[in-house]
Amino acid sequence: QYASNEFRALLKTNKIQCSMSRKGDCWDNAVAESFFHTLKVELIHGKTYNTRQEAKTAIFEYIEVFYNRQRRHSYLGYLSPDEYEKNNVA
Repeated sequence: QYASNEFRALLKTNKIQCSMSRKGDCWDNAVAESFFHTLKVELIHGKTYNTRQEAKTAIFEYIEVFYNRQRRHSYLGYLSPDEYEKNNVA
């Protein structure tokens, strides 16, 4: 785990500042929490994957093919990223 004492000691040794949310506070990282909730609801829940590779492939395709290109996003005025980019290219 990235919060383990051993990992934090390694970061300190290498003069890397660790930035973590408080335990149990989803508001510290709301964007990531929202994304993973959406991923679970739209792709994971109710599905069975026969292998780990099958699940990894499905997640990759969801993110790269659907979520980042086709899925409509409220912060883009309910346009897909592709639609938003086409409408806003100078």
